[in-house]
Amino acid sequence: MGPRRSCDDLSVTSSEQTPEPDGPDGRGNADHGHGHTHSHGPAAPVSRHLRRVIAAVLIPFATAVVVGLVVLWPGGAPEHERTGVGFDRQTYAGKVTSVEEIDCKDVNAAQVPPTADPSTPQGREAANAQQGQCEKATIEVTDGPDKGRTFVEIVQPDAPRQLDEGQGVVVAYAPDAPRDLQYSVTDVNRKVPLTVLALIFAVAVVLVGRMRGVMALISLAISFLILTFFILPAILQGSNPLVVAVVGSSAIMLIALYMCHGLSARTSVAVLGTLISLLLIGLLGSYFISWASLSGNTDDNTGLIHGLYPDIDMSGLLLAGIIIGSLGVLDDVTVTQTSAVWELHQADPRMGPRALYRAGIRIGRDHIASVVNTLVLAYAGAALPLLLLFSIAQSSVGTVANSELVAEEIVRTLVGSIGLVASVPVTTALAALVVSADRPGDPEKRSSRGGRRRRAK
Repeated sequence: MGPRRSCDDLSVTSSEQTPEPDGPDGRGNADHGHGHTHSHGPAAPVSRHLRRVIAAVLIPFATAVVVGLVVLWPGGAPEHERTGVGFDRQTYAGKVTSVEEIDCKDVNAAQVPPTADPSTPQGREAANAQQGQCEKATIEVTDGPDKGRTFVEIVQPDAPRQLDEGQGVVVAYAPDAPRDLQYSVTDVNRKVPLTVLALIFAVAVVLVGRMRGVMALISLAISFLILTFFILPAILQGSNPLVVAVVGSSAIMLIALYMCHGLSARTSVAVLGTLISLLLIGLLGSYFISWASLSGNTDDNTGLIHGLYPDIDMSGLLLAGIIIGSLGVLDDVTVTQTSAVWELHQADPRMGPRALYRAGIRIGRDHIASVVNTLVLAYAGAALPLLLLFSIAQSSVGTVANSELVAEEIVRTLVGSIGLVASVPVTTALAALVVSADRPGDPEKRSSRGGRRRRAK
């Protein structure tokens, strides 16, 4: 086997090896059709005039994105005094050194049921704490200024998280508490299983996608860097969340699409389709968030953010989340539609823009059905515990949908789905117009084709 070629090598090879339509009917010989059947690389380059038109649109857009990144670059998250609430706690790594069973009465003797009625949740909880075998776990702090320090954690028998000897844990530090109560177990250390799972994912992507898979992983890493070092700190610094989300999402879109699919007219059409769809999602999201009076402050986490940074526009943060969350699925739809139109044109170069659009939109309808269903199920799965609470309360569908927690997810799902549905005809139409308008008429190409025909004769 010869040396593996890069994506650019494949692009050049595809354009060089595609035979010209020599036959009088424009179809060429049998080898021409065979070449189309096995052409899975990037499409042949478009004409110079069309490249200039695409560049005239995308270069100002890319320049605006770069300027936005420079102007809004935060330089790091602002400092604040820790509250010790929720995620805003100082944490260190720890390890369970020993676990021994003890009688729950010995450690919960002071807990008396607050009511004589055992049917109440408070009464049952306090009563259960008086019976059964509890666990007394000794925890060692393994990093930080108090490395090597140990403390004791009592685990109730009905606690959702049980501790085992040798298990890694995350401990929270409360400097203002009494010394014996400064450290407590807040979670289990899951770094090892998560790292192994990430490695399995990376290996699977590379094995199946090969060079494209490698580029996809690199673009994924860059996306996380932009999210971590630009979008989140810029919002915390007080910049408008919508503007930050648009600039950051645009940067992620440009980097991811061009890295994974190459610098070509086909990718540029997908970028334009994604951009138009994102603008539609932004407009619809802004309108319906305002009309539905969604504050964006609906749970403990958003409440904590608003308490720490009261100047953050929480409804703008909700809209920014809708835009960023829709971007990943939009990329998939626009790239698929653009590739479908390009392949249809290669299979039959005589197809005009109307015929290409009709054929492409038939493919897009199947894509719409599956993607919209995927979005709805994804949001429903994420909100499943909340939906269970409403079911337990025997609330009506109207009551559930009217609550702000569920209304946010409804707006998020429907606005994103509308953008996805709109991206199919928009991107298909753009791709059909671009690929049909491609009439390579450069003098260099005409002379080279004429030379090949004369030599063939």
